[in-house]
Amino acid sequence: MPKKREKENKENKEKEDKNIEDKDLVSHWADAAADNIIKKKGNKKGYVIASGITPSGVVHLGNFREVITADLIKRALEKRGKKVRFIYSWDDYDVFRKVPKNMPKQAELLKELRKPVFLVHDPFDKHSNYAEHFEKEFESELPKLGINPEYIYQHKEYLKCRYAESIKKALENEAKIREILDKYRQEPWDEKWKPYFVFCEKCNKDTIKESEWLGDYKIRYVCQCGHEDTFDFRKKGIVTLRWRIDWPMRWDYYQEDFESAGKDHFAAGGSVTTGRLIQKEVYGSDNPEGFMYEWIAIKGGGQFASSEGIVITIPEMLEVYQPEIIRYLFASTRPNTTFNISFDLDVIKIYEDFDKCERIYYGKENVNEKEKLKYSRIYELSVVGKISKKIPFQPSFRHLTLILQIHELDVKGAVGYYEKQLTDEDDKNRLHQRAECAKRWIEKYAPEEFKFSVQQEVSSKLKKTVHNDMKKVFHDLAKRIEEKQWDDKSLHEEFYVLINKYKLDNKEFFKTAYNILINKDKGPLLANFILTIGKHRVANLFKSI
Repeated sequence: MPKKREKENKENKEKEDKNIEDKDLVSHWADAAADNIIKKKGNKKGYVIASGITPSGVVHLGNFREVITADLIKRALEKRGKKVRFIYSWDDYDVFRKVPKNMPKQAELLKELRKPVFLVHDPFDKHSNYAEHFEKEFESELPKLGINPEYIYQHKEYLKCRYAESIKKALENEAKIREILDKYRQEPWDEKWKPYFVFCEKCNKDTIKESEWLGDYKIRYVCQCGHEDTFDFRKKGIVTLRWRIDWPMRWDYYQEDFESAGKDHFAAGGSVTTGRLIQKEVYGSDNPEGFMYEWIAIKGGGQFASSEGIVITIPEMLEVYQPEIIRYLFASTRPNTTFNISFDLDVIKIYEDFDKCERIYYGKENVNEKEKLKYSRIYELSVVGKISKKIPFQPSFRHLTLILQIHELDVKGAVGYYEKQLTDEDDKNRLHQRAECAKRWIEKYAPEEFKFSVQQEVSSKLKKTVHNDMKKVFHDLAKRIEEKQWDDKSLHEEFYVLINKYKLDNKEFFKTAYNILINKDKGPLLANFILTIGKHRVANLFKSI
């Protein structure tokens, strides 16, 4: 190649790399990841993105982070015109090692330890086995969040002997695999260690006391239960590779281009380090791109731990957060950043942040160009389904909690309050969904000081304790409220006109007002609260004091 052309190619390559870097300054992290996959794996028509987990217990939101990370990158690749095969592996041929503390029928499950999880019975008696119970629960929730991967059940793949050639290659390279693994161990594996394990055909457990690869496709084993056999693993799928070999084997088998993992897997000498070496040196293929994602914690409750029963599930999240809000939580946070899942007053702030992001996308809130690009892309990745041509109706979550409590948590009544502001069925559906979330938040998570109930009548105790001048001010206020139309500001100013007229203490006035209305010393901003409740309803309460 002439030197001039070689120099031009080098300059073009540098320009291309620079363009990617410049774009990354304003693009989303998922876009940067998609560009990196294309750059490293070549500009292909299609890519394979993978995720997966062992269904050994409740699939929690920490596990979900891996799934949505893959889905966000899938969307970024599709935006670039690429076809994406998004596979989700259920590692249900893994060994059932420990009974999670939040499982029923503990004694029965203890008897089934060491079986593959797909052969353990469902302690909830709803599905055909333990693994399926958690698989189907998770699979039923993901479409609500706009995620629809291709599910692969690994017990089926192994039982159909799909990986027979890959297993044979691992056995032929046992010395090389052992050398790679031992490099990162304080003590090397002993001579009895094998890169595979067998599930006994008689007891279905991996309690094998003796096994041997006889060459070709033959393995002999002796189980602690007394059963022994020699079998061909092209015909009997009762042998599986150990995790650190199984994972890179599947990277190769499915020709994966990307798969992320938790920070434990990316630790020095962890399963990613050894897996990448095994894939290259044993299977002779290139590693998928990938990066670590951080843990998620429960605010005030520590990190998720399935075995300890410390989890938050997608159904629990959907009780309080709309699907697009859940996506927003992850789309607006880099995967290598930890964050807390909150169910306290932070919920209101999260809804406000999402609504602001939405307004920015539709040009209803002014920000600089860089912020516009940033938040618009986050919004695109947060939406479930097609993006509306017009900005959807944005009922404030905070205001909804007010309206719901005024209507004694009647969702239909709360929706009716906004009726005149709705322009189509989509707006009504969104309002109804958000109102249901707000109702559940009030019922399950709102702090007590946030809750209230508008009184039907003033308590006799309050009537006896309020002095005459205070009664006069509320009788006067009741009359004035009904005389004309008020806005927040003018009504608030009227309070002080009356307070000064009757020479009352400000704090005592407001405290009494809230006690009349909701039997509490404090409450929402009084002027707005009165107008939201309805002036005639409030006037009647004030008159009765």
